[in-house]
Amino acid sequence: MIISPADTLVCDTTLVATWQSKPAYDYNRELIAPEINILEGISRWFGEILQKIFGSHFAQQYSDLILICIAILILALVIWFIYKKRPELFMRSHKSALPYTVGEDTIYGVDFAGGIADALSRRDYLEAVRLLYLQTLKQLSDKGRIDWQLYKTPTQYIYEVRMPAFRQLTNHFLRVRYGNFDATEELFHTMQSLQEEIGKGGAA
Repeated sequence: MIISPADTLVCDTTLVATWQSKPAYDYNRELIAPEINILEGISRWFGEILQKIFGSHFAQQYSDLILICIAILILALVIWFIYKKRPELFMRSHKSALPYTVGEDTIYGVDFAGGIADALSRRDYLEAVRLLYLQTLKQLSDKGRIDWQLYKTPTQYIYEVRMPAFRQLTNHFLRVRYGNFDATEELFHTMQSLQEEIGKGGAA
């Protein structure tokens, strides 16, 4: 079968190019999503508001500056809200200090009676409680009830002594030291009574 030239389709590239150059035939533009810049959109919207209120000159000159100030204010309000709800997020954690070790708080060569008296005269009950606890450890160590070491924790001494009075004394000390409990005069005298009970042997 012989195909004649009349049966062959020929593309007129010149005519196609002419159609493509005309906007009326640009169908692809409806299929391509426009690029949306949220910041530019907000800036334009805010500028239009300022323009309506203060005029075009003011809006053109100060709209960006005012928008930045508003953004900073919103950020500050968010930070303030988080701080009110979760203040611990903005504070340094002291949990790494646990477990407590006596460390430099040695029980030897210390004038506990004088130190406690001085702390009480200054109404420094936190220091008085600390010295009273260390004084108790010194008394127990002298009696051979505990094996005092720098690295040991108060909980370890509880297991060595196994006296309810000493457990209570240690718990009071730990609450004041790490639990944000107030060291009061009443608490000091309570611990002092427990120390006397421990010295008498306490209840096993």
